[in-house]
Amino acid sequence: MSRIGKAPIPVPDKVNVSLDGLTVTVKGPKGELSRTLPDGVTISQDGAQLVVAPAGTNRRSRERHGLSRTLVANMVEGVSQGFTRKLEIVGVGYRAQVQGKKLVVSAGYSHPVEMVPPEGVTFAVENNTTVLVSGADKEVVGNEAAKVRAIRPPEPYKGKGIKYEGERILRKAGKTGKK
Repeated sequence: MSRIGKAPIPVPDKVNVSLDGLTVTVKGPKGELSRTLPDGVTISQDGAQLVVAPAGTNRRSRERHGLSRTLVANMVEGVSQGFTRKLEIVGVGYRAQVQGKKLVVSAGYSHPVEMVPPEGVTFAVENNTTVLVSGADKEVVGNEAAKVRAIRPPEPYKGKGIKYEGERILRKAGKTGKK
């Protein structure tokens, strides 16, 4: 049995959970998320906790047990606290700004790159070089942060580009002069 899957999911007071078979709908102060869990698991509400259990002892049920528990736990955390990914922009002249809801990034191209966030995701910029991507759905926030990073991924020689906060860039030595 999955060690992660065994742990019950605590549900905060301000979060409402409704179960309809394998469809889980979670409502909270940060929004509403819904997901249909894969076959092979069962979910039940036990007071202020959610319990995910494998439906059988076959391999397919055991494989999906921990995954399903993590997906539901991320939904509960997302609607109660939300998720944020922080990106840093490194490079002379590289900067970002928010215009309305759009994120406009100047990253050394001939034109600024504009990104429109999907529903439920917001962009924020601190001091022109730090971009915050936040929302209730962890998967969507991570995908949008990856799209922002893909505008100008960090390069290994000078470290210029857009990187996640705390990301280590493997540096290369570069060319040496002729002797």
